Parts: sequence; structure tokens; C-alpha cells
Amino acid sequence: MSTYSRIGISVTLFLFLACQFIACKPSSISDRLPILGEREITETDRDGTKVIDTLYHTIPDFALVDQDSTIVSKKTLKGKIYLADFFFTRCPTICPVTSRNLLQIAKHFVNEPRVVIVSHTVDPKYDRPYILKRYAAELGAPSNWLFLNGPKAEVYKLAGAGGYFSFAQEDPNAPGGFDHSGAFTLVDTDFRIRAVYDGTKTDSIPKIITDIQHLLNKG
Repeated sequence: MSTYSRIGISVTLFLFLACQFIACKPSSISDRLPILGEREITETDRDGTKVIDTLYHTIPDFALVDQDSTIVSKKTLKGKIYLADFFFTRCPTICPVTSRNLLQIAKHFVNEPRVVIVSHTVDPKYDRPYILKRYAAELGAPSNWLFLNGPKAEVYKLAGAGGYFSFAQEDPNAPGGFDHSGAFTLVDTDFRIRAVYDGTKTDSIPKIITDIQHLLNKG
């Protein structure tokens, strides 16, 4: 494993553990899920009155292509709650596990139009839309699951601390040629991160389903 991979994984692990500490805390029915990431307090003048606002970390703009060669952007996902991850179709390690776990979640919410699963390939050169479409069909992925392809630089940037608090990069020494996190990131309708989970653990599924339902009910 390269030095850059070790550094990247260390940073991601720190972010992931910090988020997990918050995301996995039990909450009462009346509690709202926390909003993760850095925040900025701003003060504005509105008609002579000082108003204090909080600006939260949000997912940056993006424009990627799904398995049907349709452009997907933040505009596409407006008003949706979604669970995001990073994978590649030829992944020999964690992707088969994370995909099976996401499949359970996608099927659970298949009749809920406000919930979407969004998987980003870290191998866009190979994982063209027709490959992603075939992968989705073989997996049995329902229609609420988008498989996205885009320029590596954009996707890898989205994965990091400025985006989903995950990790992705090309590494010839890694199995399959790519390093990436097995994290699932829960994003609300305002594109704020509300939780990060270990997507390799099947016992995370009930927690994820509960948290998504919580966002649907209470925001």
C-alpha cells in the first residue's frame, strides 16, 4: 500500500470514527439526528435586526451519469433523503458485502419516493453506464438505486472530507487497483450529512433503516 493510501485511510478512519460516535448514539423518539461536519455561525442584518444563522457542511455540486446514461445532480436529488457509498463492479473485497447490505435497504424503501440509494463507482473508465446497468440487474437492484459514473477527480473529491466523509483513490497496490471506504453516508433533503455507518456490517442495517425513517418522520 502506498504512503498516500495510508495517509488517506488514516484521515478517513478519523472522520469515520468521529461520525460513528455521534451517529451510533441511541436517540429517543423525540430526538433529531445530529448534523455532522464543520459549521459556520453567520450574522446578518435583516431590516435592522441582527439575525444569527448556522451554515452546515453540505455535499458540493456535482454532475454524474447513472446506469441509464441520465445526468444526476443535486437538482435530481432535491427533496430526497439518500444513502451514498463508493464501490466498483470488479471489487474483489468489500463491495459484494456492501452491495448486499444496500440491497436490503433499497428494497425496504422501494415504495418510498423520498428515499434513494446512490452508489459512485471509483473505476469510471471500466464501469461505464452499460456495465453499471448490467451490475444493477445482476444484483437485483430496485429502481430507487442509482449507480453513478463520473470523472475520477470529481468522484474522489466528493468522497473525501469536503463531501461524503468517505475515501476513494486509485492505487495499483490495492486489491482490484483501487482503495475506497466501505462507509455509507446518510444525507438529508438539505444535502447535510446526518450519519456515517460501517457498510460492511450487516448488523448496521436495522440502525440505518430506523434513522432513515426517523428523517422521513421528523427531519
